[in-house]
Amino acid sequence: MLVCYILLEVYHFDKNKHRGGERERDKHRGGERGRELRSTENVDPLFEIRNNFLLGAYQACINEAQSLQVKDENHKLLKDVYMYRAYIGQNKLQLVLSEIDKTSQSPPLRAIRHYANYLANPSRRSSILKEFETELDEERYHDDIVSLMAAEMYIHENNIEKALRLLHPCESLETRSLVVVCLLKIDRVDLAAKEVKKMQAKDEDATITQLALSWVNMALGKDKLKDVYYTYQEMIDKYGSTPLLLVAQSSCLILQHKFEEAEKLLLGALQRDANYPEAIVNLIVVSQHLGRALEVTNRYINQLKEGSPDYKWIVDYIAQENTFDRVASEQHLEA
Repeated sequence: MLVCYILLEVYHFDKNKHRGGERERDKHRGGERGRELRSTENVDPLFEIRNNFLLGAYQACINEAQSLQVKDENHKLLKDVYMYRAYIGQNKLQLVLSEIDKTSQSPPLRAIRHYANYLANPSRRSSILKEFETELDEERYHDDIVSLMAAEMYIHENNIEKALRLLHPCESLETRSLVVVCLLKIDRVDLAAKEVKKMQAKDEDATITQLALSWVNMALGKDKLKDVYYTYQEMIDKYGSTPLLLVAQSSCLILQHKFEEAEKLLLGALQRDANYPEAIVNLIVVSQHLGRALEVTNRYINQLKEGSPDYKWIVDYIAQENTFDRVASEQHLEA
């Protein structure tokens, strides 16, 4: 879920700012990275579950979580955490709400329920967020999962300052990657790059670190885009294609004006998830650049309206449509 915050905004990012110089491909792209990752898999029983979630392979994450048997209580909790977050990634919000009791004694699971409830009820989001905030006492404030869920809500509210403040004491790689997301949203690529360096110092080969590095490099401009594309390709070669990775690759190609290649990847993403909103939005962009018929673009817009009516891009689009219609009507009356 993290990449979706970056992909659509990066296309509009000022590509002439913060451009980095050329660099050689890092050593992790060779066999050393593979050996270290295999070693990580051997010692971390949740590696596949976590990795599938981060790469957007939500059903694979759910399947693995349901079949994996672990004895450690913390592992059991984290297994459920990733499983329910994967269901949220599939937009199966009512399933999460029905399975996690609102009085659950687990702060992380209760936080996930708050987030699912927030997404499922657009008209009540402010009150749901306030209710969640009452639970952010000092003890829970430092729980990374609780902080992640609250920060996700603040990002939805475009309250980046509050999200950053909440994430500040957190140390896990995933929370730090969300800090990177926040910094990129306010165009502080310099600070985002510093945050990635801290993540690399902890675990350079972790999937989430590689993703965060790719987000920053996409923001830096075209000198980095080929490297980013190949990083995503290596993930695809190793773990398989997911809509998230295909859309990420397409964004690299769009920024290089390779619209036909981007379109092929985006259509491949829709074959895996017909309502993947980031793929549809990028297809709208690509269709316009390729001069596709107007009805093609309108079809994608209508698909987004029907399949993801609460998605920020389509909400903003509808608001602009309504503004245009109102102004046009006023001018017609004046005439």
